[in-house]
Amino acid sequence: MYSVKSVDRLIGELSKLPGIGEKTAQRLCFYILRMPKEGAINLTKAIRELKEKVRYCSICNNITEEDPCQICRDKSRDRSIICVVEEPQDVFLIEKLGEYKGVYHVLGGAISPIKGVEAEDIAISSLLERVKREKVKEVILATDPDVEGETTAIYIFKILSPLSVKVTRLAHGLPAGGDLEFADEVTLSQALRGRQEMSSAP
Repeated sequence: MYSVKSVDRLIGELSKLPGIGEKTAQRLCFYILRMPKEGAINLTKAIRELKEKVRYCSICNNITEEDPCQICRDKSRDRSIICVVEEPQDVFLIEKLGEYKGVYHVLGGAISPIKGVEAEDIAISSLLERVKREKVKEVILATDPDVEGETTAIYIFKILSPLSVKVTRLAHGLPAGGDLEFADEVTLSQALRGRQEMSSAP
């Protein structure tokens, strides 16, 4: 069977990316092959710089090049409101709306016993510490509206219940079983504005 070792290697690496099958990996590989050498080198440099410079904020667990991150350093943000999301890309989505003025807490995943992810495997304990330490009035649970996201929201609600803090959940304009990253801006904006206080497990 005809093959070129360097091409096969790149296709193999690209195939490991989420949502990238072998055919898509092949198309990407040959696209990169047709790129001017400078463009390919710039792509390589961008990936290397990403891995070398990006870290996690020591306060909110969001990605950043400086610690604390830009949002946590911003004195104009309302630190009495914390929006809890699963992944850093969720912060980018909400920030794109230009409506939310509070701060964030990135969990780094969601509780999923099937996948072997327990509460202690994500940043829930650091969230609890932040709420106790800072003058937090509201915690917005913006986890995905799927089984794992709902499980995580219920768990966080229960551990925050003894504290004098308002706990809200994004309104269910979001599609059930979906990911926050696939919600359009209008739907996400309405879900944020129409968030509801949690008084019992949803």
